[in-house]
Amino acid sequence: MSERVMSGRTDGLITLFAANALWVDLTAGSAVPTAPGAFTCFPARARAGYVLLGGHVVATVRAGGGRWAVPEVEVRRAAAGLNAVGMDRQDLVRVGPFRGAPGQERNEDMPLRWRRRVMGELQESGGPERAVRREAGRLRHLAGIDWRQVLVERTRDGTQRTWWLPRAVVRLLDAAEHAETRWVRAARPRQAGAAVTVPLSRPRRIRDAGGRRTTSPESPTVSLRPYRKELEGQLYSVLSRKPGTSRRVAEWACAVCRTAPATVLDHCHEHGYVRAPVCQSCNTQERPDHLYSNDIRVANRYTRLFRTDTDDWLRHWHRCPGCRARTTLPLPHLAAWTACTACRSLRPTHRAPGGRKPCGVLRVSWTGSQNAPRSCLLTVAVDFCPSGEHRVLARIPYREAVERFRVWLAETAPDVAAAAGPDRLDGLPAQFRPVIADTSGEDLELF
Repeated sequence: MSERVMSGRTDGLITLFAANALWVDLTAGSAVPTAPGAFTCFPARARAGYVLLGGHVVATVRAGGGRWAVPEVEVRRAAAGLNAVGMDRQDLVRVGPFRGAPGQERNEDMPLRWRRRVMGELQESGGPERAVRREAGRLRHLAGIDWRQVLVERTRDGTQRTWWLPRAVVRLLDAAEHAETRWVRAARPRQAGAAVTVPLSRPRRIRDAGGRRTTSPESPTVSLRPYRKELEGQLYSVLSRKPGTSRRVAEWACAVCRTAPATVLDHCHEHGYVRAPVCQSCNTQERPDHLYSNDIRVANRYTRLFRTDTDDWLRHWHRCPGCRARTTLPLPHLAAWTACTACRSLRPTHRAPGGRKPCGVLRVSWTGSQNAPRSCLLTVAVDFCPSGEHRVLARIPYREAVERFRVWLAETAPDVAAAAGPDRLDGLPAQFRPVIADTSGEDLELF
């Protein structure tokens, strides 16, 4: 390790190649396998100003001769954190593929997006065996972790393949994404070189009464029709296939904010009914932030959905006849409500400037199916809490969560609650169309 400390420097910087060797050396006895080339092989981002090692971000700096370097103490700190992680190779979490399950949202603040990378690598290479034999320079690690060594493949009926990773590795990679997001957002103001003026609006293509295309001015003067329940009770699978539906949607104002033009038909993924035409911004706000098909992270935007703009969103969600008849929300939304509203008093807080601040990031997972309520259990946890990396706050049966929501709905939005219930709606199908994964079985089948 004679190369470890760079000549002419006394601040403990080491070259990337020396850091690679140090990382492997320090983590040789770790329960989680690590990979060589953590600082120099794809997808390491040394030139972006940082490198991920487990759940830690190690800053990179430009040293003498144009070479990139990292502080040795940070590498040792990241290695110590990884060595402290225990791993049970029998405690596995399925990482894919999930048929019909919602995919991870694209987030420019998370270049890692490890689930997408793992699935793309395995599906392109044909499986873990071929993935190991990929040519040099391709994906070799994720956050310094050699995930291939602990990847488990299971096959059903000799045809359907599923891939699994130990829970400890999944949590480390989740922590890496979280740390990367915070790093990029914190570094962005420092990297902004000049102010960029973005126009508030752009010319927009519309159709006049005769069907001819025209271009609207910078501030659109076209009047948008308010939504009057014209699509209530219709199935999205039927309506979305009808010619001209997109053009018809663009004529409405968003049914939630009522100011922006609608761009998409929002629909209930649990029952299949159309809710209303909404703008892209509102559609993104209410979309569950899925980690897996049965696991969501409760983003900060849910504070607005369940507190400041509660009445508008509850009214919108209950435009689905299935949710309105059952006086509930789709399972991911009910899980988010349970975490940030029903379990609010259970969330730990920590001292912060100006008062105490809720710590960590809320996450909710569930086992079983909402269509078999006795088997469905919601687990509310806090990730990245200083007093415990993954801390379980509560485990709540589905039926109890529904009853809590009904009581809260009657107090918060009495008009919405008064219009709900099975006696308020006739003609519902005998069976709803579920799309949520049932995780009570070994194979995580979709209904």
